Amino acid sequence: MEDRYIAAVDMGTWKIALTVAKITGDDVDIVYYKERPSDGIRNSAVFNPGKAEGPIREAIAEAEEELKIKIMQVVVGLPRCDVRQEIAQARVERTNPDESITREEVENLKALAQDEYPLGDPDKDILYGAVAQSFSDDENFQLIENDIIGVISQSFEGNFKLFIGKKGAVRTIDKIFNDLGIAIARKYFTPSAQAKAVLTEDEMIGGVGLIDLGAGATSVTIYQGNILRYYASIPYGGNVITSDIRTECSISPRLAENIKYAFGACMPEKLLTLGEKTIQIEGNETEGFRQIPVKYLSEIITARVKEILDAILYEIQASGMADSLRAGLVITGGGAKLANIVSYIKEVSGYNVRTGKPRRKFSAEGIPGIFEPSATTSVGMILSAKEDGLLGCIDPVERPAAFVTAFPSYWPADPVPEETAEERPVSAEEPAQEAPVIPEDAAEGDGGALFSEEQVPVEEPAPTPKKAAKKEPKKPGKLSITWKKLLGFVDEMTNDMDNEEV
Repeated sequence: MEDRYIAAVDMGTWKIALTVAKITGDDVDIVYYKERPSDGIRNSAVFNPGKAEGPIREAIAEAEEELKIKIMQVVVGLPRCDVRQEIAQARVERTNPDESITREEVENLKALAQDEYPLGDPDKDILYGAVAQSFSDDENFQLIENDIIGVISQSFEGNFKLFIGKKGAVRTIDKIFNDLGIAIARKYFTPSAQAKAVLTEDEMIGGVGLIDLGAGATSVTIYQGNILRYYASIPYGGNVITSDIRTECSISPRLAENIKYAFGACMPEKLLTLGEKTIQIEGNETEGFRQIPVKYLSEIITARVKEILDAILYEIQASGMADSLRAGLVITGGGAKLANIVSYIKEVSGYNVRTGKPRRKFSAEGIPGIFEPSATTSVGMILSAKEDGLLGCIDPVERPAAFVTAFPSYWPADPVPEETAEERPVSAEEPAQEAPVIPEDAAEGDGGALFSEEQVPVEEPAPTPKKAAKKEPKKPGKLSITWKKLLGFVDEMTNDMDNEEV
């Protein structure tokens, strides 16, 4: 069975994520996943392709260099904001009513509904896709897609939900990859792709709300009866939380983002002894120390999360399906990493709430970050491309011998001459990489990627004895912290507090 390789690019407000997966039959093996800071993207849409192209080019070049491959085409996600949903209908009279309705006929009916729907402004609007809601024939009503297939009828009709976005936002994506010389194999409506990665079939049948807490946009997707029934987007997300921390604490955006994920949490009254601590950040020689109480930080975060949650609950009510969410809510995206956010949403909304991480429907040995909430869009696009039978994104003609040597299990290699095999270096394990020292204005974006492309890690000079003597001793009850220590606490604190039930 021939292997296929699929590459997916997730373009977010704070990060670019590139994923490469090997598809063998029904098996998916993710062999590469990395995030880096994005630029030129606002509210999940590219507004400046000139700026956005650089990080994407760097991400692709890094993957090609590490894997020793050439990426020929990719799958990408469509913007989540400025998307509206419309209802369309289509009906056909069958030429052979004595034969059963086939899946091909259903797909043709869906295409007919899309073709006949009048876009308000074809120069500005573009149809993302259609989702079948129900079908009816000469005798039956409210049939789902699997039930209408096989029915014998003179005619049948379908009701579809169409998702319409902005054509200009799609043009900018095309321009970026045209300039890069990379073909776009498929564009996916990411909320439906995410569902493949995080939701169970029981959740989608019983009724569930999938909430994507991104940096620049928050989306609400409702499934019921295993069908996407409603979608809405909110044009803000985790970036407003970072902005408030920056403003209230008079610190840089990069520092605010790091502090948000290292020490930020909802529900300040539930922080126990941590709420009594103070984050003490060492500044330069003129500024001295800056202090931020952890409880005050939590109050800022909780206030903003409440505003986002109010907008989410409004959209759920507007859907008319607030009482149909038997499986509750699933929270995914970078914002899902905030400590206590699951407990807070559960307390305010009254729904059962869980964190949505990619389900283990694939293998990914030694790929850090792939099972985090921020990776759900990337994984969802890979799984969608696999189901669509997408052709490989890596041209076998470009296969270099170095790739075969480095990754023999990822790409079937031609027989290697015996003398070549003897000369090949063999190592029991990869050499450990030395952790970089991060400058003061570097930070983590959505999903843990550094989001200052202009900053280059440098070694800080050792302090002179004179400077060392001026440092103030730590006070009891304070979290005295330098930039190095702060960045070191990010993973540990986030893992301990993430999804904590209170």
